[in-house]
Amino acid sequence: MKIVVVGGGAAGMMAACTAARRGASVILIERNAQLGVKVNITGKGRCNVTNDSDPETLIKNTLTNGRFLYSAFAAMSAQDTMAFFEKIGVPLKVERGKRVFPVSDRARDVSGALKTQLHRLGVQILQHRVKAIAEKDGSVCGVLLQDGSVLAADRVILATGGRSYPRTGSDGDGYRMARALGHTVTELRPSLVPLLTQETTPAQMEGLALKNVTLTVKKDGKKVFSDFGEMVFTAKGISGPLVLSASAHLDGKKHTYPYQAFIDLKPALDAETLDKRLLRDFAENSNRDFSNALSQLLPAKMIPVAVQMCGIPGNQKVHTITRAQRENLCALLKAFPFTVVAAGGWDEAVVTAGGISVKEIDPKTMGSKLVRGLYFAGEIMDVDAYTGGFNLQIAWSTGYCAGQAAAEGE
Repeated sequence: MKIVVVGGGAAGMMAACTAARRGASVILIERNAQLGVKVNITGKGRCNVTNDSDPETLIKNTLTNGRFLYSAFAAMSAQDTMAFFEKIGVPLKVERGKRVFPVSDRARDVSGALKTQLHRLGVQILQHRVKAIAEKDGSVCGVLLQDGSVLAADRVILATGGRSYPRTGSDGDGYRMARALGHTVTELRPSLVPLLTQETTPAQMEGLALKNVTLTVKKDGKKVFSDFGEMVFTAKGISGPLVLSASAHLDGKKHTYPYQAFIDLKPALDAETLDKRLLRDFAENSNRDFSNALSQLLPAKMIPVAVQMCGIPGNQKVHTITRAQRENLCALLKAFPFTVVAAGGWDEAVVTAGGISVKEIDPKTMGSKLVRGLYFAGEIMDVDAYTGGFNLQIAWSTGYCAGQAAAEGE
């Protein structure tokens, strides 16, 4: 069995490893000079390998077509993924939110271990660009390379990724090849992106990371998203895990911007308890200026912005602050507001929403229902998930299924 895998990212490398382990002759084609370019930048260079959750939780954290992945997650669970990487020499650790990282905190250790496996298994690696998939009588017969040559194959696994991070080579080539064979590609949009705000105050707090806060996003008073976790301020707005997850729910076509975002800076305290906390802090700083009495309550970078937004003069003595002023401050701390006017684009997107319609793909084998011998793996399909290791798990699981089925002729 001769198999060609198109795309040397997470899904493609896993598919190639899996097929080769089952005795297939495998050629992996990658247009970049190196394999795993996108893997190397995931998790800010640390690589959030997976999320140590059960299949149901993985499905719940998949935003689009989660049930389609039921068989894939059963075939290769998060725990199977962890065991696989530990076995090939990548010790792992589990952090907050069940996010799994290499102990070394180096993404290159993950891609490096996969490359080592590919070499050990005899996978031939070609740096080339695939122009099209060759097909005859409803079955694939090889791939057409950019230079015009044809590489014969019994099976082809398309794992070219989506359109996110185009500088890594993800320019949508795979969608074009799939369309040429009759496949439907659903509407594509960047997902898991930073959000841009109307206010310029985030620039004053640029780089400030908030932990253990609740972010709520509303449209016309209706809640669109709410979750607890971490976020960060940027020069143009807000980002970080909470914000990236929120962005997946802000569809500019279904709803018109702007959205209203609120940060609960003290989610563990209700309004009454927070007011008692303020009274205690103010009693300890009664003769100080208001702006100098917030250091136990807020990060230093946030204090000037909070003072500006709550309407209490920074030079007002704490002991003169009225109950109404204190209530305004409490309200601000429980719902720090921003107006979201846009989302980041493809250059900033962690993942692509949309892709090859899963209605045309066998969920057990990742095989095309339209063309015999064609398989898909990873982000190229219309499946995407929250940040936290879920998207990489989709890549590993679907790559595994595609590689196994292609090698076994299913």
